[in-house]
Amino acid sequence: MERPHDTHAYIRYFCGSNTENPEIIKENQQQRIALYKYTSALVRAYANLSNDMTEAGYSKAETEIIKQEVKHYEQVRAEVKLASGDYIDLKAYEPAMRHLIDTYIGAEDSEIISAFDDMTLIQLIVERGTNAVDVLPKGIKQNQKAVAETIENNLRKVIIDQQPTNPKYFDKMSTLLDELIQARKAASQDYKAYLQKIVELSKQVVQPSSSSQYPQSLNSPAKRALYDNLNQDEALSLAIDDAIRKTKKDGWRGNIMKEREVKNAIKKHLDSPEDCDSEALLRSADRIFEIVKSQSEY
Repeated sequence: MERPHDTHAYIRYFCGSNTENPEIIKENQQQRIALYKYTSALVRAYANLSNDMTEAGYSKAETEIIKQEVKHYEQVRAEVKLASGDYIDLKAYEPAMRHLIDTYIGAEDSEIISAFDDMTLIQLIVERGTNAVDVLPKGIKQNQKAVAETIENNLRKVIIDQQPTNPKYFDKMSTLLDELIQARKAASQDYKAYLQKIVELSKQVVQPSSSSQYPQSLNSPAKRALYDNLNQDEALSLAIDDAIRKTKKDGWRGNIMKEREVKNAIKKHLDSPEDCDSEALLRSADRIFEIVKSQSEY
């Protein structure tokens, strides 16, 4: 692959060129880790020497060139972290690095990146709509394809992370994202229309309860997840939810005996027609049990 030369090229080089492929971010993970590692080492080395550049033998011109190079790669690091969604997982390691950047480099995007301390990009999009694009670093927001791929990568990450909690629902969200990406690539809609649709899809991903007409009785994420994955059987979903709440014991996850009790409570409510063998029933119970384990409210 050709070496990157601008923000969009860096995003494609380190994140992948096809946002329809959910595996592509993982495939490029080692490249990004190397970028983060070496850029952080560069920033620390520069911070240690920045006040003594003249004594180290650098001219004023050379000192400025080095500073701009360090600043450039720090901005690349920040933009790639944001475009890939890695910034969500690396937040805990950032305060010390940001202090060095603010003190010795003064990166223009440092304040912008800090806007994501308390919220993810997708949460900002849900809250602010298309105006959330204004919060992106300049290198990203001035390129429409970079904006699109940054949002798509982040939205894909949320979908993948949430998929175990409600496989049916998030499989549907993944399909809708694929269709939106295909429409964008085919240039079948203008940029503003695309942004509006990505906002609408983000709301569906983050707030499932607002995107489907669920019965009023399904007043929690866990109940709605059961409903979606039990062929939208309201009565069965409520019965299994009630059984789980009455059966589960403290610390049941990871405890073989306590997990077995919960699984048996689920199995009792699943129909077992005469033409349905025990293995099929067990597979069905196992599938629902894995969804139940992913629910924080249980």
